[in-house]
Amino acid sequence: MATVKKTVPAPRSRNRLLLLVILAFVAAAGMFWFLHHGETAEPAPAVAPVAAPQAEAPAPRVLPKNHIYDEAVDPKVDIAAGLKKAKAEHKRVILDFGGDWCGDCQVLDVYFHQAPNAALLDENFVLVHVFIGRMDKNLDIPAKYDVPLKKGVPALAVLDAKGKLLYSQTTGEFENMRNMDTSSVTDFLNRWKA
Repeated sequence: MATVKKTVPAPRSRNRLLLLVILAFVAAAGMFWFLHHGETAEPAPAVAPVAAPQAEAPAPRVLPKNHIYDEAVDPKVDIAAGLKKAKAEHKRVILDFGGDWCGDCQVLDVYFHQAPNAALLDENFVLVHVFIGRMDKNLDIPAKYDVPLKKGVPALAVLDAKGKLLYSQTTGEFENMRNMDTSSVTDFLNRWKA
């Protein structure tokens, strides 16, 4: 006699669970479609609400590239002329080592020309830009003033009117100008002004 295998239907609780999962999926898909493609519940206001006044926005971090460092000039001649002018006007000389390709150099130049820094710079300093290429030009000059370019640019040195080194940036203080603000330049100028 042959035995007949009897198949047992799945319990109804499994069928209900599957049906609930399918319904939940359909409901979620419908909600997603409604949120992304459906009409909004409230019409848009005819006039945009007035925003509360906010604090002044920080200085822009992406700036147009200015021509600051002239690769066609002899920086030794520029330094000599800067020292002569500083002596006549009783000022100090800031040597700014960098290149136009350097975003941080661009930011430093912008900060030099913003208030109150522009007045501090004009009253107390002669600024001389020294082109260093891509860290491969005029390297004898930063070496002469104890400025290690391996720490980054912009790099600064301050001289008195006679050419005596008063300060050299040895730790890359300004090499991350994009993340600093104009007050760091103000502090520097106040510290080294004549």
